[in-house]
Amino acid sequence: MLQLKNIVKQYTVGDTKIDALKGVSLDFRQSEFVSVLGQSGCGKTTLLNIIGGLDRYTSGDLIINGTSTKEYKDVDWDIYRNNSIGFVFQSYNLISHQTVLSNVELAMTLAGVSKEERRRRATEALEKVGLGDQLRKKPTQMSGGQMQRVAIARALVNNPSIILADEPTGALDSETSVQIMDILKDISKDRLIIMVTHNGDLAEKYSSRIVRLLDGKVTDDSNPYNADEDKKASEKSKKRKKKKSMSFATALSLSMNNLMTKKGRTFLTAFAGSIGIIGIALILSLSHGIQNYIDQMESDTLSTYPIQITNTTMDMTSMLQEMQGIQSEEEAERPLDKIYTNKVAAKMLQLFTASETKNDLKRFKDYIDSPSGDTLKEHTNDIEYQYNLNIQVYSADTADGVYKVNPNEALTQMMYGGMDPAMLGSYASMFNMSLWSQMLSNTELIQNQYDVVAGEWADDYNEIMLVVNDTNEISDMVLYSLGLLNEDNFTAIQKDMMTAEGLSKERIEEFEASERDDFTYDELLSTNFKLIFNTDYYEKNEQGIWVDKSRDEDFMKNLVNNAPDLKISGIIRPDENAATTSIAGAVAYNSSLRDFVIEHINASEIVKEQEADKDKDIFTGMAFDIGEKQLTMDDVKAYIATLPDGVREQAEAQIAQADQAIAAGMMTESDIVSQFQSMMMSSANTTATYDSNLTKLGVVDLSSPTGINIYPANYDSKEEVETFISDYNTAQETAGNDQYIIHYTDIMGLMMSSVTTIVNMVTYGLISFVSISLVVSSIMIGIITYISVLERTKEIGILRSIGASKRDVSRVFTAETIIEGFAAGAIGIGITILLCIPAEMILRALTNITGLVKLPIWGGVGLIIISMILTIIAGFFPSKMAAKKDPVEALRTE
Repeated sequence: MLQLKNIVKQYTVGDTKIDALKGVSLDFRQSEFVSVLGQSGCGKTTLLNIIGGLDRYTSGDLIINGTSTKEYKDVDWDIYRNNSIGFVFQSYNLISHQTVLSNVELAMTLAGVSKEERRRRATEALEKVGLGDQLRKKPTQMSGGQMQRVAIARALVNNPSIILADEPTGALDSETSVQIMDILKDISKDRLIIMVTHNGDLAEKYSSRIVRLLDGKVTDDSNPYNADEDKKASEKSKKRKKKKSMSFATALSLSMNNLMTKKGRTFLTAFAGSIGIIGIALILSLSHGIQNYIDQMESDTLSTYPIQITNTTMDMTSMLQEMQGIQSEEEAERPLDKIYTNKVAAKMLQLFTASETKNDLKRFKDYIDSPSGDTLKEHTNDIEYQYNLNIQVYSADTADGVYKVNPNEALTQMMYGGMDPAMLGSYASMFNMSLWSQMLSNTELIQNQYDVVAGEWADDYNEIMLVVNDTNEISDMVLYSLGLLNEDNFTAIQKDMMTAEGLSKERIEEFEASERDDFTYDELLSTNFKLIFNTDYYEKNEQGIWVDKSRDEDFMKNLVNNAPDLKISGIIRPDENAATTSIAGAVAYNSSLRDFVIEHINASEIVKEQEADKDKDIFTGMAFDIGEKQLTMDDVKAYIATLPDGVREQAEAQIAQADQAIAAGMMTESDIVSQFQSMMMSSANTTATYDSNLTKLGVVDLSSPTGINIYPANYDSKEEVETFISDYNTAQETAGNDQYIIHYTDIMGLMMSSVTTIVNMVTYGLISFVSISLVVSSIMIGIITYISVLERTKEIGILRSIGASKRDVSRVFTAETIIEGFAAGAIGIGITILLCIPAEMILRALTNITGLVKLPIWGGVGLIIISMILTIIAGFFPSKMAAKKDPVEALRTE
């Protein structure tokens, strides 16, 4: 039920007020066909717009189902239009870029009807007006009569209680006008139709009630109605439906269809907006690629040059500072007419001694293994513990005798045979270290640094890896060491070198020609070695003394033949993209091999016997401090019992004679002891100690390393590692345990720490510069959106007439900016990906480094999102302007 109570509508034009309606009062039945007649400018359309909620009355009241609208807010009018009103306009007011079906569905979309239900009801409405076969057409492909039928179907589809028709036949011919009027007449059987028209004949023929207006007043009503007297009508439910907003998908669909009608402009706008994205994306690609390279180089470099903590170390930083202080002390103002002595030698010797410190690595390892060490482990690729242990390896082939592969003293002697013995040990150690080395426990890091060219990665303790260089070469020195080349050739050329003539070019060429040039993968992978434990060299004799049998050829041959196997599991080569590699030697093994050797040695009989008696040397049977203690006759007899059979018998005979001499008073017991003590001293190793014997046997305490190598993940992590050590030292200082403070050697230092900062600074600078174009392009999209608002003004009016709220209208244009922003971002990222291909090829040709231009996924997605956000911001004001447009004015726009 609809009632108008003394409705007044005034327009202000400048300083003049114009009365469009002057106290109009009308009541309408729930179902009737009312025609409003009158001259142009009499207020007919204004009356219709007020009834439809498109325009607001100045005073009076519009009562809907017994409810006054004086307190109605925008949302209430939106609900009213969407659920109760259906508009049929003279100019059809269809959205041209939508299909017929979509135009009809639109009102139901605003009402929150499901997709399936929308499709069914829209199809039924179109079939009802005779357009069931025109669902997919665009309004521009239809005649005027057909478009008006679409408008009627749109008005009916939400089943409104009121249909408002403004000159529905004004633009149609007579025949089509009759068809439209027949449809409206049929509709009026179950709802209220209010039609504004100039055609009195059609009004007389089809209307059940005619209202005439003149100068804003009702001058005649052919069938008046008083709703206040109709009790049944006044009791109708006053409950209003809740407003459902337009879905964002609908807003996207409307905007996408509109943009597709202007494909050229849309593409050019998006392309222009993508220019800034392309610039930033290219910079980001280059920065990301370089940063990845730096990160990899940092990781690889730090895996080669870790933070080293040893039992005994020297604080190089403090020492250098002190040295500078010594030099500065000697500087003085003196005449430069002679040469002066800079007396620093003694002070520097003192400084070298003072700078040497000891680290308690056992305590520090316990701290690392505690929960406090979890922080350290989060920032490291690996933590490697070093022990005083040489793994003993022999060639498995004993046909020509026993050949020791590691440590290879024989080959070291061949290489450095003429060197001072004092220096030979150091060089031998360096040589063996360069051949056999333990791999890091970080499998991922190792496998990123190396490629397997044959076989597979070592997994078990008895599997080792052979390391070749980037051209698949192995040094002949390594091959000699491994027994894969005949060492006699090397011995011969070494002898030639020691002659007066030395080595001639021809002799070197002859030597190199005699060496084997290559090996197949299968040959190397089938090569086996034998693992000997340090304790295996010793055998217990009948007297209970452990004897070194390493020079007994038969013993060693039998020992090697029955020893555990070591096999070459795979051959690896440095990856071409690895900045540095972590394996220092030509043969690499897992830490599990070291642990296996240590556990076996620690559990051996000889070690257990030595540990059971810490005062007795198991290799001599005598006390470690024999040179210091006063021996007794019992000590002498105990020593004699350990001697070989023949020697023991002679010694026992001497003791028997001595006993007779003592009984005859010719000698004393101390005389006998003195005679034997010199012999005992000469046969005993007086420098041996309990600890040196354990070291000789290869005994290792896993809780007490001789060195700790910490491999930070990158330079940022390196700072965290240094902080961890610093915190540990602070805790020791606070507890008064200065002797436990850790001193370490940082080989790399800050060599590359500033590189990342420089790259970031350049990246941020370039991005800031290029961002200007991104902002400019976003502003341009905002301007394009403003133009779109002007172009789609009528569409705004149509949306408002079918119940769209201001927020819905704003959402439509926000969706358009989002589409433009997404298109600009996607085009920019697509072009960037294409440009990365030639850029990568050029940089690879110039630097021989791969992966320097690589757009990260997060970067591409992030830039698209940024593009969308910027366009939303740029389109904010145009979309708000669209929402504030007067729907009546918007509908009048052509």
